[in-house]
Amino acid sequence: MSQPEANAVQGAAPATPVAAKLHVGFLKNNLREYGMLISLVAIMVLFQVLTDGTLLRPLNLTNLLLQNSYVVIMALGMLLVIVAGHIDLSVGSVCGFIGALAAVLMVEYEWHFVPTAIVSIAAGAVIGAAQGWFVAFRKIPSFIVTLAGMLVFKGLTLALLAGQSVGPFPVEFQRLSSGFIPDPLGGDTLRTTSLVVGVLAAAALVFFKLRGRAKLKAHGMEQEPYAFFLVKNLFFAAIILFFSYLLSTYKGLPNVLVVMAVLIVVYDFVTNRTTIGRRIYALGGNEKAARLSGVKTQRLAFLTFVNMGALAALAGLVFAARLNTATPKAGLGFELDVIAACFIGGASASGGVGRVMGAVIGAFIMGVMNNGMSILGIGIDYQQVIKGLVLLAAVFIDVYNKNK
Repeated sequence: MSQPEANAVQGAAPATPVAAKLHVGFLKNNLREYGMLISLVAIMVLFQVLTDGTLLRPLNLTNLLLQNSYVVIMALGMLLVIVAGHIDLSVGSVCGFIGALAAVLMVEYEWHFVPTAIVSIAAGAVIGAAQGWFVAFRKIPSFIVTLAGMLVFKGLTLALLAGQSVGPFPVEFQRLSSGFIPDPLGGDTLRTTSLVVGVLAAAALVFFKLRGRAKLKAHGMEQEPYAFFLVKNLFFAAIILFFSYLLSTYKGLPNVLVVMAVLIVVYDFVTNRTTIGRRIYALGGNEKAARLSGVKTQRLAFLTFVNMGALAALAGLVFAARLNTATPKAGLGFELDVIAACFIGGASASGGVGRVMGAVIGAFIMGVMNNGMSILGIGIDYQQVIKGLVLLAAVFIDVYNKNK
């Protein structure tokens, strides 16, 4: 064997251990992100077994999506608030108040549902702006401001509804939460259009992820190991196809699932690919450094609350459409599920850390636990205990990792 060949063989030997070491290092640095995904799968498998297959039946899966749609929507806004270093305790009350406002406009004043939705979301943004002004420009702690907002909007909801439920709503408005996408392809036992949409969504996911990886490689930027990248994205694509098929055997894809998917894509793009997204993370990581770097930190914090108010309003419309009525107790405790979803999904209590997909996964972890425990007949008392322990464990892990 010639000397160059011998050197080549000797040089190739350590390649596998080095690659393995890099993979282990990457996994340690991203353990929270992958751990949450693995936890969601494990919890779903556990409840699928314990409920004798009831969890993933098409009807129950549809109900699971409808029951958690408003939590996912609000979690997207709450994530940005938490990443910016704040908290919003008023989202549940704002959600209930906007549902009440929409009910009064549509039922008592006979407004069309489109202008009602526009006015309702604008009202939510104004509420978020009012609270954000106190937090960002008057430096009042967000905990205090939004706690006050929680009490204020609970009271306003009671006043607006005069202590009674208001409904029902027009059929067109109900379809926001209880409707399904049309099926022009006309499947008999299978909603073909929904299945095709699922296939296209899975293909689009793989295509855009590959393109994004290629761009990072072209600019010489650090990337996750190819094995992790491939397994993760093929897994997500398979999940999309699997759930699309299950839903297609029932009534197809719910309208609210399409709304959620669009919002998730938009917010994932904003947080990862835009200047304002990067600045929000900088704000939460170190506000003083961000301000000295030229970031308008006050305006940025203000905008996160405006965004939160608008998404809370949208969630209020979705929840009201699902119930087909507005009740004085609507939104009660929603803020706890939303905040828990963000923290369980990897957001840091001190700000600057958190991902959109993490918040979505956290929301579905809470949703699957609620749904599974209800199917098993576990009382609401023990459900609250278990959810509280899960939240505490998630925050403990975050603090532990930060202190290591």
